[in-house]
Amino acid sequence: MDADTFELLQTAARAAAEKKAFKILGLDLSGLTSFTDAFLLCSASSGPHLQAVADEIQRRLKHQRKSLNLESSADSWILMDYGDFVLHLFTEERRDYYKLESLWGDAPQLEFEGLDQPEEGP
Repeated sequence: MDADTFELLQTAARAAAEKKAFKILGLDLSGLTSFTDAFLLCSASSGPHLQAVADEIQRRLKHQRKSLNLESSADSWILMDYGDFVLHLFTEERRDYYKLESLWGDAPQLEFEGLDQPEEGP
């Protein structure tokens, strides 16, 4: 993964943390798949909380990169595809259902500096 992609992921992770997203996790998929270099997973406490996190990430990234695709379902998950990386925002229930951390368990985890986040939601 190149430095520009990592910097954008770090910006997205910080934006999510500032909006009180929790269990923020970056996965480096660059050696495992050809469709993207990384995932950023985040949890939120409700549908409106998910939307607030997504809006803040889009606001922060809009001058550097535009989302290629945005999908969501019934206030339980939002997927934001930026090409080199994909953001997955979930309610806890949906995150437990999809288990992306297990599915991509071989992927190295990314460390983001200065990320102040709770381990659990409110």
